[in-house]
Amino acid sequence: MEQPHRSSPALEFAMAITHDPLTGRLVRLRELRESDLPRLAAWWREPGLAIQQVTGPVHPQPDGRLADMFRAWSQNTGTDLGLSVETLDSEDLAGHVTLYGATPKDRCATLAIIIGPPHQDRGLGTDVLRTTIRYGFEELGLHRIELTVNGYNTRALAAYRRAGFTEEGRRREAVFRAGSWHDQVQMGVLSTEWREDG
Repeated sequence: MEQPHRSSPALEFAMAITHDPLTGRLVRLRELRESDLPRLAAWWREPGLAIQQVTGPVHPQPDGRLADMFRAWSQNTGTDLGLSVETLDSEDLAGHVTLYGATPKDRCATLAIIIGPPHQDRGLGTDVLRTTIRYGFEELGLHRIELTVNGYNTRALAAYRRAGFTEEGRRREAVFRAGSWHDQVQMGVLSTEWREDG
């Protein structure tokens, strides 16, 4: 008589980790390619996006300087990580995401993300965040992921909350933009409190 098949814990673990840790529901995170740089630089230079990303003055930047910035962010050494975002359905470049500044002792990294205007309002940003958080906790062994966002960037605040970030504090009136002062919001998520929806 045949014995019922029993899965060993090792087999169950092997089956559970066969997914690509850099693939979400809508996006795949991959290495930066030289062909990505013109579009990333163009998006970074767009005033509407730049105002959301930086706290200092929004100065036009030359392509070479912006390309060097993305290359520096994407060296992928240790726990510092910079990846291009592409859509699963069409493999179009949609943005870039980074985790940086983690130390072996504290295991805390800072997250930054840019999604190109043609790809906004499609749920891609939230999927990038969830995929990056999962990778940070499950593959890099981070304990905490944090970020800072300008208080007037309501789209980003909503996406960060959907992805599991909690507001932890505010730097009151720390950003001068369009003739008035705005808060900077500090947010974080811990490995012990994070769970991926679905």
